[in-house]
This record gives sequence, structure tokens and C-alpha cells, in this order.
Amino acid sequence: MREAPRKVKHRKWQKGRSLNRNKETRGVKLVFGNFGLQALTSAWLTYRQLESARRVIVHYLKSSGRIWIRVFPDKPVTKFPPEVGMGGGKGSVDHYVCPVKPGRIIIEIDSPDHSLARKALTLAGYKLPLKTKVISAT
Repeated sequence: MREAPRKVKHRKWQKGRSLNRNKETRGVKLVFGNFGLQALTSAWLTYRQLESARRVIVHYLKSSGRIWIRVFPDKPVTKFPPEVGMGGGKGSVDHYVCPVKPGRIIIEIDSPDHSLARKALTLAGYKLPLKTKVISAT
């Protein structure tokens, strides 16, 4: 997984509206695997948080399953350097985030061992800054 998108249409975005207004309509069903980690609250996910969750899953599953990360951080977040006064326009792009609304599937796993897959997704959910639940296709 890449830390930032290769190419963006606009270098700086506007912040957008509150994520708590409604539920997600896209990416709410399992498509690839038989278990998934679904968001129950809203948050901005960074590359580091997603990578941390992915590493926990890989460490726990060893080689007994496949992983799909269904979100990608493509929204730029700008930041001013420390001790800079007001004015002077918008700050430079600091990092990228993925805005996640409730209902969105963040990670999917296809594993033959159901208890192992559930435990791996539960541990991965602890690494993310939102409440999650493990869902299954069956």
C-alpha cells in the first residue's frame, strides 16, 4: 500500500462537511472475503493507522488467508509549520487521510479458520481511531 496517491487532480482540498451526518452508501457489503471489519463511527484514517492494522492481521494470520484493504487515503490534509502567524494562505500538504463514515467496510479477510480471522480483525480494530465490528458473509 502506498502512503500517498501517485497523482491528484487538486493538490489541496477543502475540509468538507461533518462525517457524522449520515451513513455510508458505498462499500457496505463484503465483496472479496468472508470476514470484514466494518466502521461503526466516523473518522479520518491515515496511512500509518491502516498499515498498523494490516501488520497485526498479517502477524496473527501468518499465511492462512488473504487480506483486502478497501479504503485508500487520498484526501490531502494541510498544515502550517510551527510558530507561523496567521495569513499567508493555506499551509502545505502534510499527509493524506481517508474519510470513513459508519457502515463502511475497511478491511476484508478470506481465511479458512473462522476463529482466527475474527480474532485478527478484532485486534486490527484496536489500532484504528474508530469503533468497529467484525462481520461475516455467512
